[in-house]
Amino acid sequence: MTMPSAGDFERGPDRPSGAPRSVCNDQASISSVLALLVLGGAVSSGDHFQSVAKAAGETVKDMLAAQIRSQGIVCGKPQRATRDAKLSKPDYDVWVLKCENATYRISRYPDMAAKVEQLR
Repeated sequence: MTMPSAGDFERGPDRPSGAPRSVCNDQASISSVLALLVLGGAVSSGDHFQSVAKAAGETVKDMLAAQIRSQGIVCGKPQRATRDAKLSKPDYDVWVLKCENATYRISRYPDMAAKVEQLR
C-alpha cells in the first residue's frame, strides 16, 4: 500500500473532508457490491441452488445427496429432486429427494446443515 500524497486529501463534494481519494473509491465500491448482494438476495430462491449445481457440473439431486451423506444419512443412487414451492421461502429451500433406498424432505438454510426427514 502506498502512502497518500498531499493531492489525495483534496476536499470535494464527492469526498468527506480530508479523506483520501482511495478511501472514497473503496467506499463507493463496497456500497455497490452490497447493493448488488441485497438485490440479488431479494430475488434468490431455489433457482440459486440450481444455478450453483449447474455451474459445478452436477445436478441438484447429486448435490442434495452429497449433502445428506455428509451428515451421515444413506442415499443410494439419487433418482430425482423436486423443490417444494409451498414450503420454500427466500433463503430457505425445501426439497424432496428420492433415493433408491428412501425418500427424504430436505430443508436448507444457506451455509448450515440441512434438516432431513425420512418420508418413506
